[in-house]
Amino acid sequence: MIAVAGSTGYIGGLLCRRLCEEGHEVRALARHPERAEDLKEAGCEVVRADVLEPETLNAALGGVEVAYYLVHSMGRGSDGDFVERDHKGAKNFAAAAAAAGVRRIVYLGGLGEGSKHLDSRHETARTLQAGEVPVSYFRAAAVIGAGSESFRTAFYLVRRLPVMVTPRWVVTRTQPIAVDDAVAYLAAAADLSLPVDREVEIGGPDITTYGGMIDELAEVQGRRPPLRITVPLLTPSLSSLWIGLVTPVDAGVAKPLIEGLATETVVDDPSGMELFPAIRRTPLSRSLRSAVDSL
Repeated sequence: MIAVAGSTGYIGGLLCRRLCEEGHEVRALARHPERAEDLKEAGCEVVRADVLEPETLNAALGGVEVAYYLVHSMGRGSDGDFVERDHKGAKNFAAAAAAAGVRRIVYLGGLGEGSKHLDSRHETARTLQAGEVPVSYFRAAAVIGAGSESFRTAFYLVRRLPVMVTPRWVVTRTQPIAVDDAVAYLAAAADLSLPVDREVEIGGPDITTYGGMIDELAEVQGRRPPLRITVPLLTPSLSSLWIGLVTPVDAGVAKPLIEGLATETVVDDPSGMELFPAIRRTPLSRSLRSAVDSL
């Protein structure tokens, strides 16, 4: 039995479907089970569970061998204080997993540190690792897929703005990964014989900059790359409001994402990816094309 917390999220939903297709018995944990009807139709058992309500976790994790933790609280509440909720949720989940006899927790966090968003992701991993259950801690940069907020932000900026006023983060290096590749790595970790109870950095085969990714995304859409006017100071708050005006991405979600753009997100240790030789990483141009076609 495999449980997926965060099953109604973009990556969680894709992972549930892939695990079902591979023949696994999958239990989708959801705060609002009525939003997971599609997962039930895909073959998942849907169970109500909320990581901030520990009393809902014991039964939800009963009989589970591998538990995926794909929960983060950014955008969950209106106060913006997602750090404390992230910590509390991870602590509750680690304790419930240990009590239920779970053999492995798999968590997807982010590459890089130095922003509130990225630091919270990293602290969530540390909280899970402080429990009794071994943790496979996958770390990725931007995930390229039609349901990814970071991709949708870039897509609509390119689509609607021929000229952009941008801060210096456009020259920050990043190593984005196709969503199908990220899901493939996560799904492979369900194999308990693999020695992946460690930190695993994952990324696509191409290293670029955020500005370079914007230009390539424009080319994929058949558009001229936008003219970028770089200014020395453009705060995350101002940037998020600007993004809220020209994209469908919520400004409250955009702000912590933007804060993380100043941090380089490149794989430093590829040894984790080498444990999965069957996964062929998708080039950036192809992953961008696939995401655009899926919108």
